[in-house]
Amino acid sequence: MQTKSDAQYQRMLTAPIPRLVMSLALPTILSTMITVIYNTADTYFVSQIDKSASAAVGAVFSIMSVIQAVGFGFAMGASSLISLKLGEKDDRAAHTYGATGFYSAMALGGLIGALGLCFLEPILGLLCSATMKPHARSYAAFILIAAPISCSTFVLNNVLRSQGQSRLAMWGMMSGGLINMALDPLLIFQLDMGAGGAALATAISQCVSFLILLSFFLRGKSIVSIHPKYISRRMADYSKIVLTGIPTIFRQGLGSVAAAVLNIQAVAYGGGSDALASAATIANKIYMLLRNLLIGLGQGFQPVAGYNYGAKNRKRAWKAFGFATTVGSAFCLVATAAIIALRRELMDFMSNDPQVIALGSEMLLYLGAVITVLAFSTFVNQLAQCLGFKLAATVLASCRQGIFFLPAIYALPALFGSSGVLASQAVADGLTFAVSVPFLIWFYRKHMQEEPL
Repeated sequence: MQTKSDAQYQRMLTAPIPRLVMSLALPTILSTMITVIYNTADTYFVSQIDKSASAAVGAVFSIMSVIQAVGFGFAMGASSLISLKLGEKDDRAAHTYGATGFYSAMALGGLIGALGLCFLEPILGLLCSATMKPHARSYAAFILIAAPISCSTFVLNNVLRSQGQSRLAMWGMMSGGLINMALDPLLIFQLDMGAGGAALATAISQCVSFLILLSFFLRGKSIVSIHPKYISRRMADYSKIVLTGIPTIFRQGLGSVAAAVLNIQAVAYGGGSDALASAATIANKIYMLLRNLLIGLGQGFQPVAGYNYGAKNRKRAWKAFGFATTVGSAFCLVATAAIIALRRELMDFMSNDPQVIALGSEMLLYLGAVITVLAFSTFVNQLAQCLGFKLAATVLASCRQGIFFLPAIYALPALFGSSGVLASQAVADGLTFAVSVPFLIWFYRKHMQEEPL
């Protein structure tokens, strides 16, 4: 009798690549889209309070990025290993990585939340102007309280995706996102909670997503189990999860540093106003919507590549990457034209402050110039990570908001003032693409040909 695991194994190794990748990607894209939309909705509703409130959300994003670094790091580390182990027909190891990743993320999320609450005032003193701090304080408190749920939800979502159950993952994430969007105006305006209301809506939505995703595991819908009996007692398993997830940890951790430095520089070059910080926050949210849609598409090819690479079918793993890159690049061409043509209208929708609209439109122009290459550099990084090439994936993940962004955010404002602040991310993304091209040529010759050179 064929088990659920056997049936999924055959599907991942034999189904036509375009149909298989899109069947896994579309639910992920949809859930990612809902998640990004509700994050953008937070910014939209908070922006209606005033520009200091929207700038405060940008400042707290650096705190959220630390939480996401832990959650996504354990999620991607565990899920990449699960795909490889299921491809090798080693279900017991897949259970071990699933359970170990889930409970580790919950524990570390709780630790980060507790430490963040204890040191919240000095953290906000570093990130915020005096006018931003009251909004940031109430927003950050709820985000930190929900940290253990946030981190473990990321793992549940990715464990389902890693085994090809992206539709189940979609229902969990979408449900929470829709609840967040419904609660935002109620808590922010009707109950007069301000920015804290947006954060409370996010915390509640994450709890809903967590419970729905957990129910799939408890009801036997998942091939991989997270029963506590599978928690590893071997440090080697924890090391594998962390090392495989390190590219994501670096990417998200550097995202936290980048968000903090961007906010500090925006305040410094803002001429005594929060307009520059607010504009950068809003423009980045719009850009993140596009980038996260690409990540959702990339998460559709990753389990296919992982399964097939684990089963020694390198040609099929490469085809999955190639298909995703073609579709993603076509999407980026359309997005480039839309962002450049509609940049002012997008900012006008998000803010009613003329200065914020003008500055944000300028930033979207810079970002629009590099959107065309975003799919390629994103998927090259995801390919290296899902196949277990930790060092290469970590270096690539560090480029966008670390190796290239940090020098840019200090050097460009010194040369070009506020325009330098607004152009820094676009410059970093362009340089990341320039590095990704020769890396992929080397990676293909070394690891993706049927008989490596």
